[in-house]
Amino acid sequence: MKRRSTKLVPEMGAICLVTLFFMFIVPLAVASKENGKSSLSTYIVHLKKPKGVFAQAVGLDGWYRSFLPVTIPGQRTRMVFSYRNVVTGFAAKLTAEEAEAMKRKEGIKSVWPEKVYSLHTTHSPDFMSLQQSLGFWNQSNYGRGVIIGVLDTGITPGHPSFSDEGMPPPPAKWKGKCEFEGGCNNKLIGARSFVEGEVGPPADEEGHGTHTASTAGGNFVKGANVFGNANGTASGMAPLAHLAMYKVCGAGCSESAILAAMDAAVEDGVDVLSLSLGGGSIPFYMDSIALGAFTAIQKGVFVSCSAGNEGPSYGTLSNEAPWILTVGASTIDRSIAAVPKLGNGLTFDGESLYQPNDFPSTLLPLVYSGANGKAVSAFCAPGSLKDVDVKGKVVLCERGGDIGRIDKGQEVKDNGGAAMILMNDKLSGFSTIADPHVLPATHVGYETGLSIQKYINSTMNATATIIFKGTVLGKQTAPEVTSFSSRGPSLQSFGILKPDIIGPGVSILAAWPVSVENKTNTNSTFNMISGTSMSCPHLSGIAALLKSSHPDWSPAAIKSAIMTTASLVNQGGNPIVDETNTTADIFATGAGHVNPSKANDPGLIYDIQPDDYIPYLCGLNYTDEEVGTIVQQTVNCSSESKIAEAELNYPSFSILLAESGGSQTYTRTVMNVGPASSSYTYEVFVPTGVDVSVKPEEIVFTEVNQKQTYSVTFSRQKNISLPFSQGLLKWVSAQHDVNTPIVAIFE
Repeated sequence: MKRRSTKLVPEMGAICLVTLFFMFIVPLAVASKENGKSSLSTYIVHLKKPKGVFAQAVGLDGWYRSFLPVTIPGQRTRMVFSYRNVVTGFAAKLTAEEAEAMKRKEGIKSVWPEKVYSLHTTHSPDFMSLQQSLGFWNQSNYGRGVIIGVLDTGITPGHPSFSDEGMPPPPAKWKGKCEFEGGCNNKLIGARSFVEGEVGPPADEEGHGTHTASTAGGNFVKGANVFGNANGTASGMAPLAHLAMYKVCGAGCSESAILAAMDAAVEDGVDVLSLSLGGGSIPFYMDSIALGAFTAIQKGVFVSCSAGNEGPSYGTLSNEAPWILTVGASTIDRSIAAVPKLGNGLTFDGESLYQPNDFPSTLLPLVYSGANGKAVSAFCAPGSLKDVDVKGKVVLCERGGDIGRIDKGQEVKDNGGAAMILMNDKLSGFSTIADPHVLPATHVGYETGLSIQKYINSTMNATATIIFKGTVLGKQTAPEVTSFSSRGPSLQSFGILKPDIIGPGVSILAAWPVSVENKTNTNSTFNMISGTSMSCPHLSGIAALLKSSHPDWSPAAIKSAIMTTASLVNQGGNPIVDETNTTADIFATGAGHVNPSKANDPGLIYDIQPDDYIPYLCGLNYTDEEVGTIVQQTVNCSSESKIAEAELNYPSFSILLAESGGSQTYTRTVMNVGPASSSYTYEVFVPTGVDVSVKPEEIVFTEVNQKQTYSVTFSRQKNISLPFSQGLLKWVSAQHDVNTPIVAIFE
């Protein structure tokens, strides 16, 4: 059980919000001047719904083009993408002056320069108790018949993870296309590229898309491993689901391409959309992923997105909209062990994917790269070790300095170093990653690094070696929240707890393009990488399993089942910890760690229909036009019953409590999806500094799909100096525990 209350990490102090508001979003259209005029850049144009005979006569594309500037005959077309499903509008090449002029045209809602979003980058099915021919995999038929659409860097169609052995044909509703010359198959049923200027099929030159697609829905592949490590049968979460790849990322992931791909995916007939990319916090009406996702959920498509890799600082989330499942990253119970051993006999935990068989067990000289007092040397920056004697030695390098972990090892190797011990910075704490290093190396936590530094300073003849132990399973502290996983609260809506869930995202083994020689000089068909990019497709695949098992559930119902059944403890039965090796708070874990088997039988669900978001959005004080842009219909907020953010029927409570604000009461409606006859009583783990009362004390059901409503009143106690505290409301029946997390933010 999670603890009832928590404090911020001491060095972070109170939650810092303002400076994070527009982080991580890079506008493409910072136009240069050519002959006194701005050059062409891509803009996203949102329009009001078409009315009148003109739009009907010329069609949607013709109507869109009527807004474009007149072009010189023979000039390249200005239209980049025309959107039909997820938004009303288009992407076009415009100068800054033309964009300003277009804003003044009748029928235009908004015009903005497109943004570039960034990517958020075998054992995990076993770790989550998914086993062949047993349990949830069997009950959900392995996701058979469900279509997962993946927006990413492309895909490698010939990879064994995308074999269609045992796969049925795609459902009759499928309308998608395959741009590979050799065609697709019953596993990979669609593949399209939306990358502007790219000619040819959506081949994956990065590896990221191949990896995420196989994590969500890859088929079974025996003997999967990387450098002989993590050997076993690889599979995605939904191994019999169909996959469709929409390539949106080349040199970055452009906003116009993402919208076009979501537009196509909805029309093609996907059931689940998986996006391991994002652009930081931005109002929902300006967030193209949020806009596309809303129309998707209106059509019954579940949308799963990565939370971002900007942790552990607070308020660093991407993809915060409540109709999106926002996924943070955690570890699994597997490590690829590389144990540093010092001359004084001390050993420490460490990890490395590169596990040489011939590294000597004899002790070698050990040096700290920053002993010369230069920060660049401490970080083992390129060129920084030329004047440091590292030849034949084990070198302790510090993480950070905007230098890749593998690049640090390359600098050590280039200067004759025998091995590297890479120590974390303070913020990264205990979180380590198994990387494919270019020399014998190990990655250790911050406290371990300090211990090694202390040893070096204590002797004139420091020595060390690294003992490579290969794959080790059964780590009892897993899952742990990793340091890079972005944290809440949501800057756009404090009344919605985000992230929603955490899932495996550290050192995940999955498919890799066989034709791509990556920086580690391996041609392995599998690779092990980390990021919320990896946790997102885990949840996308689990959503596909739930969709297969419960085809009548809405996207909100699937999300509710995932959140209310999440695990709050690790393999050892203790509270989940974070990179500080202390109990992780609710802005790191959300509802907790996904538990697929329990999600299949949640007992109760909190459902939300698309129109239920309208009073919530009006309550955010968005204008009628801004709300209309999101929901794709005319909205008059003055005639809507606006609700507070925390009143949305969400499977969690996030409450802002002012010192003199009085009590706040919120209602929730739950639907019975368990036994027809059942009764639930509540247990509440009260957040520190808050009085909580729940009515009624018992909710009773006499039939399946019956709904009941309860209310919760929150009151702030006096003299509370915490920035926030957390708790849990649990509805308990004879067969089910339904967890609803609570966070109280003190204003």
